[in-house]
Amino acid sequence: MGQLWAAAAAAHFGIDGVQTFSGGTEVTAFNPRAVAAVERAGFKVDNPGGDNPHYRVTFSETRPVVECFSKTVDDPFNPSEGFVAIMTCSEADEACPVVLGANMRVPVRYEDPKVADGTPSETARYDERCMQIATEMLYLFSRVS
Repeated sequence: MGQLWAAAAAAHFGIDGVQTFSGGTEVTAFNPRAVAAVERAGFKVDNPGGDNPHYRVTFSETRPVVECFSKTVDDPFNPSEGFVAIMTCSEADEACPVVLGANMRVPVRYEDPKVADGTPSETARYDERCMQIATEMLYLFSRVS
């Protein structure tokens, strides 16, 4: 979600040259509950299927497609130097103490909505987190000069 909202925030503020990537501490898959939350927020998501699908996500007809899939932070798909690492998970900052190649590291912590998986509040929790990340990315990119 952070990757998508960072791309949307950069576009909103007209900040050219921003490319967004994501990475974690393990490879799993883009959580389908999170995918549904970004769809409810207005992103168009194309799911090609598979164990770790490479989703193609759009938020504007004039902006490039964002490719989203689960990977570690050091995956060859991601840049290896000259980037800002925005740490968006409550455990990511502690679990990933060093992000090699990052020029800056910005912790923007939130509670992972998966704590609500299988509960009546699941959808609301994912939507709440999606909007929190949107708000924080919009604020962060509003401060870029």
